Amino acid sequence: MPDSGGKPLRVLFCIGVNQNFFDLPTGQGKAVWDGFTTMLSQLWELPGVSVLGTMDDDQHMVGPSGSWPWTSYVLADVTDQPTVAAACNLFRTVQVGEHGLWRYMKIEARVGRPLPEPEATR
Repeated sequence: MPDSGGKPLRVLFCIGVNQNFFDLPTGQGKAVWDGFTTMLSQLWELPGVSVLGTMDDDQHMVGPSGSWPWTSYVLADVTDQPTVAAACNLFRTVQVGEHGLWRYMKIEARVGRPLPEPEATR
């Protein structure tokens, strides 16, 4: 765990789409999208998480993303490691039908600290 000096952790949540999503019959992916948007809403509302930005690469990437490059990203400042774990746990608790979201998507958190801003280095 990086030393954040009491400041929030800078976290890049990397989100991938699993093969199970692509194995769904045509038209049945909407339930996964609904689960994903539910997870995003819960992430934005999670105490201790301040979302700084998001990026979705779905227009330039087709097929499952088992590792880098991921399909989408959420950059956030997070108060502590247990809150990072709680954010990742949303993929276990958000349901898509009878399955957890993790059946169709995966998440990995990269934890670090912000780089110095250019004005601060002069």
